Amino acid sequence: MELSSLRAFVQVARDRSFSQAAEALFITQPAVSKRIASLEAELDTPLFDRMGRQVLLTETGRHLLPRAEQILAGVADIQRELANLSGRVSGPLAMGTSHHIGLHRLPPILRRYVDRYPEVDLDIRFMSSEKVSQGVEQGELELGVITLPLQPSDHLQLLPVWRDPLLFVVAEDHPLAELGEVRPEVLIEYPAVLPTRATYTRSLLEEAFLQADGEIRCGLSTDYLETLKMMATIGLGWSLLPESMLSQGLVELHVDGIRLARSLGIVTHRHRTPSNAARAMMQQLVKDAKNRETD
Repeated sequence: MELSSLRAFVQVARDRSFSQAAEALFITQPAVSKRIASLEAELDTPLFDRMGRQVLLTETGRHLLPRAEQILAGVADIQRELANLSGRVSGPLAMGTSHHIGLHRLPPILRRYVDRYPEVDLDIRFMSSEKVSQGVEQGELELGVITLPLQPSDHLQLLPVWRDPLLFVVAEDHPLAELGEVRPEVLIEYPAVLPTRATYTRSLLEEAFLQADGEIRCGLSTDYLETLKMMATIGLGWSLLPESMLSQGLVELHVDGIRLARSLGIVTHRHRTPSNAARAMMQQLVKDAKNRETD
């Protein structure tokens, strides 16, 4: 059983697409099909059902998937351990981050990292914090720099790096703008523009409003904070944004009894040996945060 065939099988299972798997593996689609066919012939059973454009795992495929992931993770772990013995900071580093952190926190850190470790092949993927966590847990990403989850999986290890205060904001001409301070039950009488329900930030907000009499009225939602800022600025509703995004056109609201902040930091797999490249990245992130605190 060849590792290349197992990698192709796992990638197709995750993407539910031969073409997307080919892109992820940097090979052609016929090459992916050939590897899957070889594995199916070796096991003497089909692993996928092809239903039009849909690619679904057979029962055998579902049983094989966790074992295949375990085998590939074990091999990758051995490769990292052996590479780490040399002490060199080099090789691939697949990491994920949210768009907001990638735009507002990482640029100077990445510049220093690249200058110091030119032999590292950085593969940075921008996606939601929730998808980054999933990617780390499934072994697709070695680390993530994200909004840390409130209830993480047992397989994930979290390292807080930054405290990110959050502010309730409205447009300058919003009816609440002149009040300055409002009660939670008054705030939720007005429409909001917020991150989607699946996000860690939205979960933090809703948990804080559990005692409020009523539900938050969110007609518009998106995971892009810059878009939320725009929608709040033009008066489409109140919002919750990082303190660093407060600017002209927005007014901060003090909500009685509620002060929110989210934790930004590093997520890794608890049972995965980090590469030298990943260790160096984590050290750079923590060092930068400490330097900013002392500035």
